[in-house]
Amino acid sequence: MTKLELLKQLEAEIAKDVSLPLRQSNLVFGEGNPDCAVMFIGEAPGFHEDQLRRPFVGRGGQLLNEAIVSLGWKREDVYITNIVKRRPPENRDPLPEEIEVYKPYLTRQVEIIDPKVIVPLGRFAMNYFLPEAKISRDQGHAFRVNGRLVVPLFHPAAALRSTQVLEQFKESFLKLPAIVAGGGASELVPSVVPEKPKIPPQAKLF
Repeated sequence: MTKLELLKQLEAEIAKDVSLPLRQSNLVFGEGNPDCAVMFIGEAPGFHEDQLRRPFVGRGGQLLNEAIVSLGWKREDVYITNIVKRRPPENRDPLPEEIEVYKPYLTRQVEIIDPKVIVPLGRFAMNYFLPEAKISRDQGHAFRVNGRLVVPLFHPAAALRSTQVLEQFKESFLKLPAIVAGGGASELVPSVVPEKPKIPPQAKLF
């Protein structure tokens, strides 16, 4: 099967999964080039995304589009999705348990697309790949995770609320072509973020 066929199969599987939360909202699976080099991952759809069933189409999406175009890229050249595939009520942050149940589907989506670089947008998406990272400290840096480069950036919605964050968002975005090309990445890769220690099941009882 092609990547596109596998993605459509996965989307249908999510649509049928009645155990998933937020089913009062529309499914926003993701869109873009399944053969992309760069995959952008946000936290969850908002109002406009829910209405159009497309990721990043509101004000934050417009900023993301502008940033992509500023690199000489096109939106259709990359792939864009979220961890949580349906809109939380009133655009609240996704709950940890909501993120947890959607995680396996995102994992499979990433495996199908197999991008060279993953760009998590915001702390929720970043912590999926880098549990110990902090967005204010680690955004704009490249981390190697399971053989892929992960470059967390501020969420576009956060950038729209702060001039300082917006400047950092744009500055960090400009690093992406060099990271994709493999040039300059060595300067951007900081110390590996330590994984959380695994606690034996019996230890959790005390």
